[in-house]
Amino acid sequence: MAKRVFLSLVGDADGGLGDNGNDAASRTLIERSYAQLRDDIVEGRLAPGEKLRVEHLRTRYQVGAGTLREAITRLVSDALVVAEGQRGFRVAPMAMADLEDLTRLRLHIEIEALRQSIRHGDAEWRTQLQKAFDELSAFEQPIQPHRRAHWEQCNVRFHEALIGACASPWTMKVLRLLSRHSERYRRYSIDLPDSNRDVHAEHRQIFEMAMAGHEARAALALEAHIRATPDLLARAQQAGIGGF
Repeated sequence: MAKRVFLSLVGDADGGLGDNGNDAASRTLIERSYAQLRDDIVEGRLAPGEKLRVEHLRTRYQVGAGTLREAITRLVSDALVVAEGQRGFRVAPMAMADLEDLTRLRLHIEIEALRQSIRHGDAEWRTQLQKAFDELSAFEQPIQPHRRAHWEQCNVRFHEALIGACASPWTMKVLRLLSRHSERYRRYSIDLPDSNRDVHAEHRQIFEMAMAGHEARAALALEAHIRATPDLLARAQQAGIGGF
């Protein structure tokens, strides 16, 4: 793995990074390939456990092997791709046990971050939270499948705004990683029929309690919101609906 990352950084035969004056263009290709691969994994177009064959993906994304390896290495850091030693890479599997583990960790970190944010939040924090909530509201009444990607971006910004005053950069970094990995499960839950879940009402309750400074109520609302996705997916699996 270290050798593969080193080679992709110093350049390779397909015009990766090097001293040819094309560093900016190479970075742009890597960013684009990373975004396309990530979207295909999250949306299920690249299935959980699927082997990522560079020779096939080069044609699919119209980029060179070095660019793809760099993008895939970034996805390994995001926990969306698994490295298999000398055997290449696979899309990370999905399992309820994995989601439950992610949920426990997220609850432990995000609820405390929200409490700290409410305690220390100032007028600027409230302004940013109001803006994030307004943007989110425009995309989730209800969430339309063709707008799900934009909704996801707004959803992430809203949750980051909630904890924006907790004064812990590492907390934000860890929660961003958990959010990126959890997005795959959120996508599955949104697609489930007849879930009877009102995500906007959940967000509105968290927002109103946070803005009012009701720390305990906001924390309870956030906990219920975070638990809703794994609970919904667990019930669906028990009923033989969906699956991954």
